Amino acid sequence: QVQLVESGGGLVQAGGSLRLSCAASGRTFSSYAMGWFRQTPGKEREFVAHIRSGFSTYYAASVKGRFTISRNNANNMVYLQMNSLKPEDTAVYYCATDRDNDYEYDYWGQGTQVTVSS
Repeated sequence: QVQLVESGGGLVQAGGSLRLSCAASGRTFSSYAMGWFRQTPGKEREFVAHIRSGFSTYYAASVKGRFTISRNNANNMVYLQMNSLKPEDTAVYYCATDRDNDYEYDYWGQGTQVTVSS
């Protein structure tokens, strides 16, 4: 069982920045890939970013160049630095584990709200 807790969401003006954090339980965190997703009401959950256990990263086209995913295995943390935010980035953001590094996500956090005002 892995527990994930996101934090760092809030209200920001367009063009601003936020840094989301995801704290994970478990002694084998360093072996997991991790992902960030987002969802707005009435829409399907959308992939945002992914970081493998070997630290390689992958981004959705809509956020590439603006968002950066990173991890700190010593503290079981994953981060999403979001810069140049746009109103369309408004969503609930979730982190998730991919324990087998195969892009199949198995545990999810409760989410943190990000609202970008125009």
